[in-house]
Amino acid sequence: MEWTELLNNWYPDHHRDLPWRRTRDPYAIWVSEIMLQQTRVAAVIPYYERFMAELPNVAALAAVPDDRLNRLWQGLGYYSRARNLKRAAEVVCERFEGRMPDTYEALLTLPGVGSYTAGAIASIAYGVRVPAVDGNVLRVYARLMNDPSDISDPAVKTRVFDGLKAEIPLDAGMFNQAMMELGATVCVPNGQPRCEACPLASVCKAREAGTAGLLPNKKPKKPRTVEDRTVFALYDAGAPLLKKRTNSGLLAGLYELPNVSGTLSAEGAAEWLTEHGLHPVGTLLSYSAKHVFTHIEWHMRVYAADVAGEGAGSFVRADGSQSIPTAFSVCLKK
Repeated sequence: MEWTELLNNWYPDHHRDLPWRRTRDPYAIWVSEIMLQQTRVAAVIPYYERFMAELPNVAALAAVPDDRLNRLWQGLGYYSRARNLKRAAEVVCERFEGRMPDTYEALLTLPGVGSYTAGAIASIAYGVRVPAVDGNVLRVYARLMNDPSDISDPAVKTRVFDGLKAEIPLDAGMFNQAMMELGATVCVPNGQPRCEACPLASVCKAREAGTAGLLPNKKPKKPRTVEDRTVFALYDAGAPLLKKRTNSGLLAGLYELPNVSGTLSAEGAAEWLTEHGLHPVGTLLSYSAKHVFTHIEWHMRVYAADVAGEGAGSFVRADGSQSIPTAFSVCLKK
């Protein structure tokens, strides 16, 4: 029996029951795959369910105001994913009459849709015989073939894609989901895989060679850049004062607490408040906070106070409709 058949026979009785696996709707599959990028399944489920309840189709997503979209996404992080979703929905409405494209090649033309996402949508929703190669799949394939290649090398990913495309069974959607599921629950990262529970144990070359726990090989990530910032958690009648970030760069278009680069002393923070037409009502508190992005780590000195002064009018008073990224919400007084 071919290994692809072994895998597809295993999947029906061993996969997790996840909401996006109960549908063939390409829009729903697309939303789930974007949310799942760099985010745990358990964390995604409630966001996915709320998102789909409010924005059940491409037209609704294309029309949603940016602030509302960011609010729905708040807490998931990597907000560029949400911006790309909306841009892609607009493209679908403009170029594809509101219907998700049904070919791998056309899906690749959408903003934020790469090879993996296009393969997942095309195979699961439309039955197109194309692989969906993510980190889980690269790890499973490296162990299955006992391949020591660096899986962070784009050329290796291309080679794996081509190898899987030549072997992919008729039910490509099930196969791709089975590969992902096997990598997430059995052929796991960071240590020994659960070979005793693997449907491919009898044909796995790394298991036979005793190298399964050593694979895959992956070039170490570059260390994150550390940035010092001073953040002002200022409150007007109990509501934080915010400002909107520019529409480019990190956290583009989202609301933030006022902040500056570097670490200000208490005297420097007091001067900043005066320059902005504000003064503390009571004590100006000071404490530290930290937030880690993918490539950047913010070390923050936070100054918090209730404030008064004419300068408050130059900020937005939070009313619950704005999306405040975790990088700044961790700075608010508990």
